[in-house]
Amino acid sequence: MTACRSILFLLPIAMSAYALHATGHGQTPPAPRPASGTPGVTSHPFGKTADGRPVTMFVLTNANGLELRAMTYGGIITAIKAPDRSGTMGDIVLGFDRLDGYLKEHPYFGVIVGRYGNRIAGGRFLLDGRSYTLAKNNGPHHLHGGRRGFDKFVWDAVASTGGAAVTFSRRSPDGEEGYPGTLEVRVGYTLTDRNELIVEYHATTDKPTPVNLTQHTYFNLTADASDILGHELMIRADRFTPVDDGLIPTGELARVEGTPFDFRRATVVGARINEGHEQLVRGKGYDHNFVLNRSGDSLEPAARVVEPKSGRTLEVATTEPGVQFYTGNFLDGTIRGKRGRAYTRRMGFCLETQHFPDSPNQPAFPSTVLRPGEEYSSKTVFTFGVLK
Repeated sequence: MTACRSILFLLPIAMSAYALHATGHGQTPPAPRPASGTPGVTSHPFGKTADGRPVTMFVLTNANGLELRAMTYGGIITAIKAPDRSGTMGDIVLGFDRLDGYLKEHPYFGVIVGRYGNRIAGGRFLLDGRSYTLAKNNGPHHLHGGRRGFDKFVWDAVASTGGAAVTFSRRSPDGEEGYPGTLEVRVGYTLTDRNELIVEYHATTDKPTPVNLTQHTYFNLTADASDILGHELMIRADRFTPVDDGLIPTGELARVEGTPFDFRRATVVGARINEGHEQLVRGKGYDHNFVLNRSGDSLEPAARVVEPKSGRTLEVATTEPGVQFYTGNFLDGTIRGKRGRAYTRRMGFCLETQHFPDSPNQPAFPSTVLRPGEEYSSKTVFTFGVLK
């Protein structure tokens, strides 16, 4: 049997698909078409891990000159080069110029997160009457798959022969970081001529296990060293999941109306981030899961970001019920990234499409349990554009 995980509850749609795409800046036309090479995939060596495993970098290019770089270590997206309103290309993601930076501790720049994205309270959960203990790597809690999550392995990879696409795969053995079951995972990146990055996740298991895969790219649409507080954000969500002091969901689905979490209309990210709201104090900014308004489990619009100065835009659609909006609150200037830049607080943002944090311990949340005979299937599309 093949089955996608179902969403256990549906919330009413407060905005039309058109409303998500429209702001005071007007519609997003196709990006300018700079001079570019032939679309497709190339690859080259990108160094070796500490244990001598070779790492390969894949370069995906579309007909418009949009470029994505992703490597076999962690399935990490290391660069996305997109045009601004004048057609000038710029790299809009945070990361490092060399493999060495990714082999050290870093805040998950560009990685595939697994086996479970986000936090699991106390590093434990109960499944089918049995208790499981996970690695604790975030104080008393489990975060992003544990001490050695999917981001710290070299994946197998196969590039497309007929387009700009690459598929990463790995086998996560039974007991890895405490999770039950051997998990076979595939994650595909496809760059289309509509300036879409399509991310598709698939997994099967031989034992019941929680699965929650996501992509953890930090975006900055200015493509320079400024912060992201001037970006304008819309999230198609009437509710969010408040957290306790350990950033674990309380179980409540709180309404965004009348709070700094109301992004149903395009709002400047920095407009309310320092208001002193209890949730913003706990997260040191935005680091929260938004409950997306959905009509089913198909691909639906989730969020839109506009950077007014450059004119760059980013639209996100997903099959997932939630998205974690994170504003780089723990970047403190100690990490030097591309071209030696110090990555300071709020220099990047993440929109991590996902099932909800701590779902294995929250019966009212949509289930993340994958069982033998089922297929985990999830899709997220990032569309890059420019304002008129």
